Amino acid sequence: MPNKLINESSPYLLQHAHNPVDWYPWGNEALALAKKEDKPILVSIGYSACHWCHVMENESFEDAAVAAIMNKNFICIKIDREERPDLDHFYMDAVQAISGSGGWPLNVFLTPGARPFYGGTYFPPQKLYNRSSWTDVLNAITDIWNNKKHEATAQADNLVSHIQNSNISGAIQNLVPTKHNEIFSEKICLLIAENLLKNSDAEWGGFGQPPKFLQMFSLQFLLEHACFFKDEKSIAHVNFSLEKMLKGGIYDQLGGGIARYSTDAQWLVPHFEKMLYDNALLLQNLADIYLSTKNNSYLYYIRHMDTFLETTLKNP
Repeated sequence: MPNKLINESSPYLLQHAHNPVDWYPWGNEALALAKKEDKPILVSIGYSACHWCHVMENESFEDAAVAAIMNKNFICIKIDREERPDLDHFYMDAVQAISGSGGWPLNVFLTPGARPFYGGTYFPPQKLYNRSSWTDVLNAITDIWNNKKHEATAQADNLVSHIQNSNISGAIQNLVPTKHNEIFSEKICLLIAENLLKNSDAEWGGFGQPPKFLQMFSLQFLLEHACFFKDEKSIAHVNFSLEKMLKGGIYDQLGGGIARYSTDAQWLVPHFEKMLYDNALLLQNLADIYLSTKNNSYLYYIRHMDTFLETTLKNP
């Protein structure tokens, strides 16, 4: 018998419509039920092209015994990150704050009020390489909620406060003035650049810890910020990051194009998946930084990327 996802339009959600897990889409029905039954919410976020999302589905979400644990103790919600990037962004921030890294599938445990208190990415069916099994995680969270609920809610409050105060969007919310023409004031732009550079990897380029995503919009912001405010630190980090990416294993030197993320800090081991939007943004950033620096070494990659986009990724 299908679950509540059967009426959704997302191909990713429909893939899970016949799981034995009682999946709900994100919405009032599931959130109200969590409050009514005072159950924690399990949010699992992914997308159709995600390899490890399919692996975890096959290993755990298709397992009737595992599904029984999930259905008994949680209100289970499936989210397509391509439908709800806002929720994906917020809960990704939470998991990165908890574990120092993120990725998909993104599995987050929430209070009935939808405030995160624990989460992670892929969990194997059995404990492996010091990574807890999915059933161990489910049982541990159930025990915490039943016996130490106050600790979970306190963790959720602290985590949400940390996200709001430390990330860029939270910083903007604290500084946005009332006049629309002052939203992107110099003060706010400087704060965003400062926060981005604070989270940058000075050794290997990019941002954060592995798995390392490209974050092309962040590089684009720093590049434009450098042009407007003559900020040498910003343009230096963009230049350094692109150089490391293009010379690393994440960039396909033969076929062209760049993978979605690297499993290591050095950009050596790619996750073998190339997305159109990542590659289009990379091409834009390459063109922009070439215009800013006149570094001829970027011309090769601009031509290489253009050929890749016009052949491999172009819809015939």
